[in-house]
Amino acid sequence: MRYAASVPRGLAWLSIVPAIIGCGPDATPPPVIDSDAKSAVVDAQSAIRPVTSGNLPPLFDRASHVPGSSADWTSLQVALDRNLQWLRGRPKQRSYSYGERQVSVEELLRALTEVRGWLDEEPSPEVFASRVVQTFEVVESVGRAGTSPGERGVLVTGYYEPEIEASPRRSRDYSVPIYGPPGGLIRADLGQWSDDWRGRRIAGLLRGGRLVPFPDRAALREDPILRGREIAWARDEVDLFFLEIQGSGRLRYPDGTVRRVGYAGANGRTYRSIGKLLIDEGAIPRQQMSMQSLRKWLAENPEHIRRVLDFNQSVVFFRFLSGEPVGNLGFPVTPGRSVAVDQSLLPPGGFGFLVTDLPKPSAGGGSVVEGPLTRFVLAQDTGGAIRGADRADFFWGPGEEAAARAGVMKQPGRLLFFLPRTP
Repeated sequence: MRYAASVPRGLAWLSIVPAIIGCGPDATPPPVIDSDAKSAVVDAQSAIRPVTSGNLPPLFDRASHVPGSSADWTSLQVALDRNLQWLRGRPKQRSYSYGERQVSVEELLRALTEVRGWLDEEPSPEVFASRVVQTFEVVESVGRAGTSPGERGVLVTGYYEPEIEASPRRSRDYSVPIYGPPGGLIRADLGQWSDDWRGRRIAGLLRGGRLVPFPDRAALREDPILRGREIAWARDEVDLFFLEIQGSGRLRYPDGTVRRVGYAGANGRTYRSIGKLLIDEGAIPRQQMSMQSLRKWLAENPEHIRRVLDFNQSVVFFRFLSGEPVGNLGFPVTPGRSVAVDQSLLPPGGFGFLVTDLPKPSAGGGSVVEGPLTRFVLAQDTGGAIRGADRADFFWGPGEEAAARAGVMKQPGRLLFFLPRTP
């Protein structure tokens, strides 16, 4: 699950700063979104609009270097199977809002089961796209304020599964605590009190009959409230910070053992971007901001590490996982197929299509666009930094290449959804 991709994505992109990464001198500039523009103020009914046939992109998986190639439907089969498992656990009459349209779990189950059957036939991309258009009504996220239908108004970031050095025991080399969830932490879904607060959650401590804020990142360093809650010890606090941002990952112990950890809660404090902090301070130019440049700056300025990390008051707690990283639906997320969205506006489990660009780091400190990235995806995650109808976080999976591409992914795009046609 993804944290910044989560409170909860609990997980999940590297949403370090909501800005489009610029290009180095060797790069072809991508289309640009005004990253400082405010998102449209929308609710669940206005977050989605219909797509006319003239604004429908070609529905083909395209992009090399992405988990699950265009010639192989396996990754989409896996993602759909997980979606179907999740839907089978929902009441059949429950419905989800796709703009002004309400779609029941029963309708979604029937439609996605049909799609899953198509994949067993190993259809050509053309046949699959044709069946999707014939079977489904197409809608899309409205994106940023003022975005016209068919334009790229969604900011697409990326997240991945990091691996950090850690130990099951504290020592001189491994002294940074990785915390499990604390006792006494109370979580509240404010949507249970009012529809106006749908998708809003808080966490805190009960003291004197009142719910009070949990200590922030700086205070927790000295507060005894988490003493005894350590599940492991990291070698480096910057590595752990980025593990929190992703919301899940792998701990590699000194003996070579690898254990997966996933999101188990947070202290309820608001996520704040340290990337934006350093841009505002003039430490890193906006066009050069990426996970890589941020880590480089911290390594070169160790005296500022605590101050910068403490700017993000949110702290993530972890638990050990027995399998793959889990999204907020309670099932593993699928590299190259799962996206995190604001599920207070865009329904969980939505079958969709992402249109954006494929980035990679450039020598100039920004990114190069290698070509288009278009993928059939499913909304299987959410995140604390993924807010609004103009955000989507693409899961790259594990490994160095996933980290490199997720770290510079700040691309304009479109996010479409497919709804069963009404009789």
